[in-house]
Amino acid sequence: MSERTRFLGLDAHKATIAVAIAEEAGPAETYGTIANDPGAVRKLVTRLGGPEVRLVAAYEAGPTGFALHRQLAGLGVECAVIAPSLTPVRPGDRVKTDRRDALKLARLLRSGDLTAIWVPAPEHEALRNLVRSRADAKADELRAKHRLSKFLLRSGLHAPVGARAWSVRYQAWLNQLRFEHEADQVVFDDYRATVRAAGDRSQRLATALRDCSLAPEQARLLAALQAFRGISFLSAVTIVAEVGDLRRFATAPQFMAYAGLVPSEYSSGASRHRGRITKTGNALLRHVLGEAAHHARHAPMRGAALRQRQEGMPAPIVDLAWRAQLRLHDRYRHLGGRLGRQKALTAVSRELAGFVWAMGQAVAAEDVAA
Repeated sequence: MSERTRFLGLDAHKATIAVAIAEEAGPAETYGTIANDPGAVRKLVTRLGGPEVRLVAAYEAGPTGFALHRQLAGLGVECAVIAPSLTPVRPGDRVKTDRRDALKLARLLRSGDLTAIWVPAPEHEALRNLVRSRADAKADELRAKHRLSKFLLRSGLHAPVGARAWSVRYQAWLNQLRFEHEADQVVFDDYRATVRAAGDRSQRLATALRDCSLAPEQARLLAALQAFRGISFLSAVTIVAEVGDLRRFATAPQFMAYAGLVPSEYSSGASRHRGRITKTGNALLRHVLGEAAHHARHAPMRGAALRQRQEGMPAPIVDLAWRAQLRLHDRYRHLGGRLGRQKALTAVSRELAGFVWAMGQAVAAEDVAA
């Protein structure tokens, strides 16, 4: 007998998984709810699979991560993790239950209307976890600094003229502050201790990022990305961790859309309207590209730090980075006066994403040539 395919829609939660089944023909049916643990999942695959049955499963990406995907793959099940924002929704459908979600996934999986996301390897996900932890630490550090600065503002205290916030001179000014009331002094000391602890945490995680080894292909891409002005180690490792293999994007616009840097559009008939960028996809990647885009304000040049990062790199990599400098600075000057600084930076971020994609292809070409 020929092998038949059975499609499984899984609505996964912390403790339970709602399961629906769609055969090659006929309506999808509810199977029931199982516990979200390896034993129950293994039993489900044993019951529904077999020598003559090919199981194909799908569940939506969420807080449960990729553990279910890896277990199903280990059991020989073809599993896709689905982007929830790209799952088709019926107009007027206002009822949502786990059972209905599982049925919908099974039907759409069978019809091929679901969009799967990239599932990183366990070691790559570990690197991404470290990158995101460091980003969280920087956000906590900034929040701690804001609390302290707002406390000083409420107290009517202002830093000396010319003392840039959190510079050595600013820190010296903080060291000599004393408050009349003991309660205020306790609050001030606590806020300063929190800022120091947050800074130490950020530095510790940044050091751990440098110490963590990367696979050879990731290390080559990491070094190549640092050839761009504005992309140093921390920015480059964020891009590598969040994106993985840039070759999975067939074109540069696909990568720009993944970063949420393409404009939204509403067109109907002869009417065509483009709005703000979509901001879909990876927010941390978009933030890193936006920070790097600020360097396009300055005239193209190779400073000492950039020359050091580019030392020993292949000529095509260095040439591409230089063309990026020329192009991005020209775009910023052209658009800045016409559209304003913020829109110009957004456009430069989008074009920088295109150069990052091109760098990924260039590194892949160098690997093939080697």
